[in-house]
Amino acid sequence: MSRLLVFAVLLLPAAAQAQVRDTVSLSLEATITRALEISPDVEERRAGLAFAQARSRLAHASRFLTEFSATSAHAVAPGLDIPADNTFPTDALYLNPDVRNDWEDLRPFNRVEFEALQPIWTWGELSKSIEAAQHGVDLERADVANKELEVGLRAAELYYNVLLTDALLRLAQQTGDIVERAKREIDRLLQEGADDVDDADLFQVQLTEQEYLRRVVEIEQRSLTARTALRRQLFLPDGTVLVPEEATLEPLPFVLDSLDTYLAQGLLRRPELQQAAAGVAARDALVDVARSDYYPKLFVGLRGNFAYAEGRYRQRNPYIGESFLSRGFQVGAGMRMQLNVLQTRAKVEQARAQRDEVRFQQEGAQQLILFEVEEAYRNLVIAQAALNAQTEALRISREWLRLEQINFDLDLGDTENLVDAVRAQLEEEARYYETVYNYNRAILRLLRATGTLTTQAQSGTLVD
Repeated sequence: MSRLLVFAVLLLPAAAQAQVRDTVSLSLEATITRALEISPDVEERRAGLAFAQARSRLAHASRFLTEFSATSAHAVAPGLDIPADNTFPTDALYLNPDVRNDWEDLRPFNRVEFEALQPIWTWGELSKSIEAAQHGVDLERADVANKELEVGLRAAELYYNVLLTDALLRLAQQTGDIVERAKREIDRLLQEGADDVDDADLFQVQLTEQEYLRRVVEIEQRSLTARTALRRQLFLPDGTVLVPEEATLEPLPFVLDSLDTYLAQGLLRRPELQQAAAGVAARDALVDVARSDYYPKLFVGLRGNFAYAEGRYRQRNPYIGESFLSRGFQVGAGMRMQLNVLQTRAKVEQARAQRDEVRFQQEGAQQLILFEVEEAYRNLVIAQAALNAQTEALRISREWLRLEQINFDLDLGDTENLVDAVRAQLEEEARYYETVYNYNRAILRLLRATGTLTTQAQSGTLVD
């Protein structure tokens, strides 16, 4: 932490200081796991999955009592104005022409109707609708997995951004110490009148110092940005200090297998292919659903009603009914058929076209995934070679610096050579950290391309 940051912390109130001191230590696997648990992007896809699961349950529930409803009506009904000389019984009042509705004597009226319809044979309409809905669930589940891969890779790259900026910041601080020592040494040699040191050496070190000051500010800001980005990705409170469990940026332990192995993993594990396969299966089932309209569908139906109003009497005659006082029940079998064959044919053709569209997308996705896996594999081979070369370059620069330091201590070396060696060693070390970052990112992207990144992170096998 820089002096300015320390001074700022000391000026904060106690509550704010407590917030700043709220530290969270995370490993790479923990970072990916938390990102998957908290990401609203993933939750959005999971909501889509929940909707598809509810739609599947609806399709299963439609297998039995496809139509089952009840309707009630509540109103008022008139009483009856029966003449005093009426000689007809109450169930034959229709025979008396003088019987009238009495609208001055209103009574409560209630009516209930219910209807049920149970399909018997639908030529696959119900079963294929259920099958299509289940494949829709598989499609949404693969969509969730695809978004998890995207979020997991983003969180992992942000995690390594933090490690990279931390490493560069430590290196910048180390550079500052070396520059300060070089200034003091050159001043001492100038005062002593050394022949191999002049003002040009001092100016060169001062220019290096200004470059160092510029780089420190740049790296500090990049470090703060990297931590903020990771904190935002993990939805941690403001003021939380993220501390990676890894002390330094090191290459991920990874043994590169053959390209064919990763190609096979990509075809097996990539969610896009699972989505496409589920989409083709769902569309294929919907073709059968549309085709079922060519044939008659058999069903059993049930219908009943009950109506009652006080002061009314049932009239027992097959041709006379009392609408305010009745009950009925009908049950039987029936057939329903779509007679517009042209409409049915158009629907079938639409369903086939949609199925073929998804099938072509599946073929294209397969080729794209094979390319992405091969590209990620070859990028990792390049990054691995770069890491090996940079590791050797860093070793050489350290040996050069050690030799120049020994010669300088023995008054056998040259100041310019020592400065060049210091500069080369620092530059090679910075390149080394950037190369390690690129190597680790290449590994993560290969795992993303094969569809295994999140499963390995959640199972704890990402880092051996």
